[in-house]
Amino acid sequence: MDRREKLLSGLSLSHKTGAEIGALCRPFITRPEHQVFYVDHASTQTLQEKYRHDPGVIVEEIVDVDAVWGEQTLAQALGRKVDYVVASHVIEHVPDLITWLEELGSILNDNGEIRLIIPDKRFTFDYLRATTRLSDVVYANVVKARFPQAHTVLDYVLNVVKLDGSQAWRGSVEPARLEKHHTLSDARGIARQILDSGAYHDVHCWVFTPRSLALLFVELLDHGLLTFECVNFHDTAYGTNEFFLGLKHTSNLSRARDSWLAVAAAAKAIKTEPSSH
Repeated sequence: MDRREKLLSGLSLSHKTGAEIGALCRPFITRPEHQVFYVDHASTQTLQEKYRHDPGVIVEEIVDVDAVWGEQTLAQALGRKVDYVVASHVIEHVPDLITWLEELGSILNDNGEIRLIIPDKRFTFDYLRATTRLSDVVYANVVKARFPQAHTVLDYVLNVVKLDGSQAWRGSVEPARLEKHHTLSDARGIARQILDSGAYHDVHCWVFTPRSLALLFVELLDHGLLTFECVNFHDTAYGTNEFFLGLKHTSNLSRARDSWLAVAAAAKAIKTEPSSH
């Protein structure tokens, strides 16, 4: 299956209305084939200006944004319910993970689903970073974070590296030899800026493997902070750096817990470093 097939497997789009978050110039759900509303953090014009000189973005193909999600809640910005929500490489950027998931859930019709594509830290520049802890997620929710917190950005800036994903798949990564992108001085300066002015630095706030995310969701369920079960999972495939999840609201929290434990059990343990002797 290709990326789109994995993302949408088991989900019928026929006669349904959806929302795609952060589609930019490469939407998975396209018009006029489907009734879809595009949601982003800024208007189409603002996005065009932001990415005007980015070689990775085809500015002329940026979608027509229907709802700007930022100052308002998602429900307020969109003003309607939908049957599904799609977001690719978005969840790791959001400042408050719990609230973000709650807001996605708030716009779903009964039996609506969320479909996500999520980077696997073992094959990205997040390689050296620790997987996200419950305490960090809860802290962001307690303070109702509207921008990435200073300690999160500090961790990102200090630890992102240049990584050859194929090297990780070959099991030949030597962590001590990975080149870091930034210095401690860079990290301290950015953290100070955030603390002084609340500056927004777009980073990976959350770091996952399929197993770590599934176990984190079990913890969130156990503490009453999540009401989603997993209804679709595609593990990180060889040579790639992302995995795929489908979520649906449920009142059966025991079943939801079992669904995430099943993901944790199914997720492959992959050896990315040489054996030590």
